[in-house]
Amino acid sequence: MNRLRAVRDAPVIGDRVVYWMDASQRTVSNLALEHAVSVSNHSNLPLDVLFVINTDSPDFNRRSVSFMLDGMDDVAVGLEERGINLSVRIGNAVQEVLSHCQDAGAIIMDCGYLRHRRRDYDEILRSTDIAVHQLEDNVVVPPEIASDKEEWSAATLRRKITPMIPDWLDFAVRTEPKVRSHGLWGDEHTWNGVGSIEQFLPEEGPRPAASLRGGQNEANRKWRSFLEKGMAHYTEARNEPASDGQSGMSPHLHFGQISPVMMAAEAWGLPGSETFLEELIVRRELAVNFTLYNGHYDDYRCLPEWAAKTLGEHAVDRREHLYTFKELERAETHDPYWNAAQGEMLATGKMHGYMRMYWGKKIIEWSETPEQAFRAAVDLNDRYELDGRDPNGYAGIAWCFGKHDRPWKERPVFGKVRYMNARGLERKFFMPGYVDRVISMMEAFDGDGPPKI
Repeated sequence: MNRLRAVRDAPVIGDRVVYWMDASQRTVSNLALEHAVSVSNHSNLPLDVLFVINTDSPDFNRRSVSFMLDGMDDVAVGLEERGINLSVRIGNAVQEVLSHCQDAGAIIMDCGYLRHRRRDYDEILRSTDIAVHQLEDNVVVPPEIASDKEEWSAATLRRKITPMIPDWLDFAVRTEPKVRSHGLWGDEHTWNGVGSIEQFLPEEGPRPAASLRGGQNEANRKWRSFLEKGMAHYTEARNEPASDGQSGMSPHLHFGQISPVMMAAEAWGLPGSETFLEELIVRRELAVNFTLYNGHYDDYRCLPEWAAKTLGEHAVDRREHLYTFKELERAETHDPYWNAAQGEMLATGKMHGYMRMYWGKKIIEWSETPEQAFRAAVDLNDRYELDGRDPNGYAGIAWCFGKHDRPWKERPVFGKVRYMNARGLERKFFMPGYVDRVISMMEAFDGDGPPKI
């Protein structure tokens, strides 16, 4: 199936073809890269892969940039092996791309669904008259094809998208460049590690999560291990917080370090893959649908009318516990399970998926207003999670407030929004094991010290 958006067709005349690598930070199964190679071969121009360390990005903090730069080390090696040049710039993404592409014949771009990415891509298109091609390679079914509107729930999207999936499982095939470009434009354009980026990084913010390394090599190692050892047990193991039954791929998917199309194609038909594919395709692409069609995806206004109404009606209900943002941030609550979830996020940049639901629900219960709770959840998620600032993260937070869900039995504070409590965790899972696992993570983390679990 064709994932190419020929945003602007024009003759490819210039000194190079530029692929701006942004949402797909990989050289393995990267359709935009392979398309850029084909365009450069067809036009007999060298290919220049441009990566911008975007100082204006919501991802720009020490934790995220460290994980991202792990990945760019892998990209540099992968491109050099194919004789393709990598140019790296630091600054505002749009300004750097336009400056770099002044004499280029074509710009190849990735696709993205958050407003800052869509804004940058649109501005590039408006600001140049050369050929611009955009490739949609970080979802299985392109979202506008899956649905032309915001979907109410996973059930409504599932009915539409499931019949389409088999037609969209062809992932990128490697194409060799005819013109060698590595080092063609001098040392100032080639990747040489972290270097001067240190002067741009903010002092505040979360430290790198030492237990998680970024990059396509690590992503593919984890994926192979999960395929061989984890997939068959995923359905029963994924929700147990004390075990390590999840795939661990979400940070790599967030940075485009692995292709979800490749993952879906390789998992298709394997024992236990039904649950995994439901999350990789239906749930993940429901989140993309949400951020594409709902302009308030990171704001309380994104909620369905029934959820906002019932939470508003119970906004004045008495809360047994109230915590400030700083107390939440430091995991200083009375609840050892919530503290463990927050502690896992502080230490590793990742939180167990089931605990993320509990984490969000309790923030509602412990905040003065539901609007305050929504903002606190978004701020914590975006600050500490390696897969924060992502459609999945925003959809997950909104779900805690009733998005993509249905009304339940009415109760204090939550109204008709689904409720979760510690007793429910204890009935289903071995929670002391989860708390002990997080304490070990915190002890190994040279960060801000362990939470009060």
